[in-house]
Amino acid sequence: MANIIAAIDFSDCSVNALEHAVSIASRGALDVHMIWVNNPSITKTTIYSDSSAELIDEIKKQFGKLVEKYSPMLPDSVIDFVIREGKIYREVIDEAKEMDSLCIVMGTHGVSGFEQFWIGSNANKLISVSPCPVITLRAGIDAKQIMKCILMPIDSTLDTRQKVPFTAYIARLYEAEIYVLSLYASKYKSIQKRVDGYADQVCEYLEDEGIKFHRDVLSCDNLTTGTIEYAKRIRANLISIMTEQETSPFNLLVGPYAQQMVNNSPFPVLSINPFETMQVSTR
Repeated sequence: MANIIAAIDFSDCSVNALEHAVSIASRGALDVHMIWVNNPSITKTTIYSDSSAELIDEIKKQFGKLVEKYSPMLPDSVIDFVIREGKIYREVIDEAKEMDSLCIVMGTHGVSGFEQFWIGSNANKLISVSPCPVITLRAGIDAKQIMKCILMPIDSTLDTRQKVPFTAYIARLYEAEIYVLSLYASKYKSIQKRVDGYADQVCEYLEDEGIKFHRDVLSCDNLTTGTIEYAKRIRANLISIMTEQETSPFNLLVGPYAQQMVNNSPFPVLSINPFETMQVSTR
């Protein structure tokens, strides 16, 4: 049965992300597979050592409470857990590969490993090599909001349309509307025309799928700020992006678009790795 990976460190942030995963799973009849990763450099013990028994017993106890709480919300699905050890981003990815997961859902500001995990380049590591879409929620985001409005920026990159099928799948689960936003990072008319051409194709796909959508245009230097401010105006519940996004001179100075979005968006962010890049990264 199709499943969602929910990365857990038992912080409020990660449990909040779990609730988001449960919400998606309940609508799609999906299993929820929780994962906690022991990082020995943080816990100072391995799960195979004699001193780990108390730690593992406590982790299993906490997982039991989560299973008991959320099982009633998944009458047609299963919620279970696994404990792994190693580098957090690598173990989460390996679990997703082994389970052939539909997506990964996780919080970005935990307190027992994930906070360090999401600082610096590690955040981009998971997103850029994940075999499936990743939904991230920053601390404080209300996971209980019903997803009614999804923002999907479209740029001039060839890969920008690869996020459409999964975004449409999420929209269909919630009967949500998608805002197709032509995002101009260049003032050259030829590039803007290419963006509009891709947006035309996206809108045609959504229309064929019977998904409600709106279309708009945004020109900005700071792609992250522009996307987030637009999302605020339409009260989006999710922003759908590709990890390989068109760049502008400003974004080249402050870091990759996807990493900026994950670290700064006040909305859940759906990040999808381009298919060609994913093939290379998993060889």
